Amino acid sequence: MLQVLSSAWALLLGMSLLMVGNGMQGTLLGIRGEIEGFSTFEMSIVMSAYFVGFLGGSRMAPGLIRRVGHVRVFAALASLISAVMILYPTVTEVWLWTLGRVLIGFCFSAVYVTAESWLNNAATNENRGQALSLYMIVQTAGIVLSQALLLTADPSGYVLFVIPSVLVSIAVTPILLSISPTPAFETTKPMSLRELVGYSPLGCVGMFLLGGVFSAQFGMASVYGAKAALTVAQISTFVAMFFVGAVLLQYPIGWISDRMDRRFLILIVSAMGVAGSALGMVLGGNFTLLLVSAFIVGGMSNPLYSLLIAHTNDFLQHEDMAAASGGLIFINGLGAILGPVITGYMMDTVGPGGFYLFTGILFAALVLYAAYRSTVRKSIPVDETGAYVAVAPSYTSVALEYAQEYAIESDLSDENATTPD
Repeated sequence: MLQVLSSAWALLLGMSLLMVGNGMQGTLLGIRGEIEGFSTFEMSIVMSAYFVGFLGGSRMAPGLIRRVGHVRVFAALASLISAVMILYPTVTEVWLWTLGRVLIGFCFSAVYVTAESWLNNAATNENRGQALSLYMIVQTAGIVLSQALLLTADPSGYVLFVIPSVLVSIAVTPILLSISPTPAFETTKPMSLRELVGYSPLGCVGMFLLGGVFSAQFGMASVYGAKAALTVAQISTFVAMFFVGAVLLQYPIGWISDRMDRRFLILIVSAMGVAGSALGMVLGGNFTLLLVSAFIVGGMSNPLYSLLIAHTNDFLQHEDMAAASGGLIFINGLGAILGPVITGYMMDTVGPGGFYLFTGILFAALVLYAAYRSTVRKSIPVDETGAYVAVAPSYTSVALEYAQEYAIESDLSDENATTPD
């Protein structure tokens, strides 16, 4: 762990500042949209735009990096992020906010691709798992911290838009001055979606459904809070609880996944997601119970992401795992684009509780599909399954490919350890 910190501290520090900026602008827009009188549907379009840009960036960033290099891409796009953030309060028009969110999503995706390739270059085979874990912790901690910063100024003013802009600008400095040399950049050609669905229908359907759950959490949680008449302090705490649950429950569920049928565990975790959503929808008027529901939903959805990837890998050859990562992310991205729009429609139809109704329906659909798949395909014995590696929904294909490689290395190490001399 110390070796990873010594070699990549600047990158991790810069990424933490970037995540604080990203987390602030996402929640702040939901609050400010209510102040400006934007409808729920209008805000759902604004929030969905981020995932449109993110998906486009994840597809285009590798080519951009090859043409002009890591340093130029990172510096240019971070500067654009900073500029867009500070422009939000100057023109409060839905179409401009939507365009800004597309740009922000595109830029963050490309910045993540760049940072993740740098992180892998700083890691070794022995500490790559620790590097990925630190990267996830830094990302999540940045988002949680960003919610506290929302309490430092009035959301109807300019200061809260200036803070993330400044943080993103500062984040570039330690990364560009401290990391050298820039790594060689290579990505694996993705597997076709037809092939991927053939290998793991549950993995693909689950990733699509989870895309909707994640985008609801990251994009519409603050809109829900504003529509439910929560205070700014309550909204920031509510949003933070999704990510606190994600961090605290990721590893216990991962430990269990290596010791039981993953398909059954996917069903159980999804059912817990249904329960958490039902709690929020029925008893969300009690703020304490609302926080409990957010903790459960976030704590179930993030491990599910890693579980579905591990489950998919169980049906793949080692040489196909990295290629499958691009397809899984693309499927998840499609679900993420639709998530805020459908959530907004449900909130307009049934009130703020439509937020939890949407996540509950998606979790329930995953429960039913996992149960169905259990009847048409035999389970793989636990001792023949691959390693579970904790990954985050914000990872691009670069980090996910490295996580796949780490899983392969772990499997091979386990096989060698159990093979007699």
